[in-house]
Amino acid sequence: MKDSDISRIIEMAWEDRTPFEAIETVYNLNESEVIQFMRKHIKPQSFKVWRQRMAGRKTVHAALRSTAVKRGYCATQYKMKSSR
Repeated sequence: MKDSDISRIIEMAWEDRTPFEAIETVYNLNESEVIQFMRKHIKPQSFKVWRQRMAGRKTVHAALRSTAVKRGYCATQYKMKSSR
């Protein structure tokens, strides 16, 4: 797996609005595989924080998400550089 793919999977896993199903669609990793992946690729303390953050979050599973959630990322996630 390329470094850019590893980085993107980690980024997607940390995002509040990205469900595990989106990661599975793009990278063919189900929820348990994402957990194993994160355990392997981030620091132990970061993994612990991530797991606590994900526990009980309804946005991590598409089936549990509110119908008000229309996108898989935060509106400010892809900020454009302003020219000064």
